[in-house]
Amino acid sequence: MDALGLARLQFATTTSFHFLFVLLTLGLVTSVAVMQTRATLSADPVHARMTRFWGRLYVVNYALGIATGIVMEFQFGLNWSGLSTFAGDVFGAPLALETLVAFFLESTFLGLWIFGWDRVNKWVHLALIWLVALTAFASAFWIMMANAFLQHPAGHELRDGVLRLVDFSALVANPTFGTAFLHVCFASLTVGGVFLTGVSAYHFLRRTPEVDFFRRSLRLGVVLTAVATPLLVGFGFGQFPIVREYQPDKFDTVGAVDGAGLGFMIQIGFALLLASWATVPLLFRDWVVRLRFPLYLMVLGIPLPFVAAIGGWLFREVGRQPWLVQGLLTTQDAMSHVDRDQLLVSFVAFTGVFVALAVADWVLIARLARRGPVSSDEAPVSPLVPAL
Repeated sequence: MDALGLARLQFATTTSFHFLFVLLTLGLVTSVAVMQTRATLSADPVHARMTRFWGRLYVVNYALGIATGIVMEFQFGLNWSGLSTFAGDVFGAPLALETLVAFFLESTFLGLWIFGWDRVNKWVHLALIWLVALTAFASAFWIMMANAFLQHPAGHELRDGVLRLVDFSALVANPTFGTAFLHVCFASLTVGGVFLTGVSAYHFLRRTPEVDFFRRSLRLGVVLTAVATPLLVGFGFGQFPIVREYQPDKFDTVGAVDGAGLGFMIQIGFALLLASWATVPLLFRDWVVRLRFPLYLMVLGIPLPFVAAIGGWLFREVGRQPWLVQGLLTTQDAMSHVDRDQLLVSFVAFTGVFVALAVADWVLIARLARRGPVSSDEAPVSPLVPAL
């Protein structure tokens, strides 16, 4: 593999790993916010314990996801300096807003939520988790805006050999942005719903004494999946006519590389849609938690939305080749002056770091998930690190 191939493979690997963390983070924070809302309105201790249990899993995934994001950012300076030189004035604007407006605020609100448990007014505490969720989706908003510029450059002019931003509103109105952003939003909600469903099913397979706790968690997971998946599929198909209009070669490029992968991704979406809608009526029958075969399927289904998400990501990115900025900057021209041996070393190093972070994330999450919910008098989310 030549230097360009290694650079592309390295970026695909690191962004794919990070994308998986992001999806679960967005899905879990929304679920936790719903749980805490129900706990605050009803003063039901079960919903409060659900908030603490699932909140711990969310915070672990968020923390390690931040680490993968920081490592991934080095990619632009190491391997793709040509992108920053040519299009940094435009491409960098939404990325800067993501860092300043979304990420910093999200981290601040999350810190207040974690350490404010039982220390601030319950309504303030509830507002904090919704602010965390809002800023998390705002972060995805800016990132997808930057990515949409790569798919269909807008709001710029070519001046002195580089792109200059002249119309920020054109970035917002980019036809490749809105539908794709909503698709990612509902993909994350589907991931969160399937994750809640699978973990809850796992505890029923272990014959947990926390029947009420995990029945409610299972219901929320299945209902969230049932609501999100139709919209996920709809916005996914809604991108096809946009792609045909603005990137007509993308289907041919993806078909030549991995057409079967795109059929598989669509099949996963429909399978989740049918399974969730078929399961919803059963949730209101007490005997459903004793049917072991469906519970096994729920556990085995946890990876499916992650696999589909990677398929969608590859379709969006691989299909744009050989362009990094569609029609303006090729991947070859955007690459830094780095030889093959240097790229091989950095590829091995970056991949090793990401694998270590992914393993640490899933080990910690699996450990907390197997442990089950905390008792009513156990410490809440705030002393998170000792709880691990």
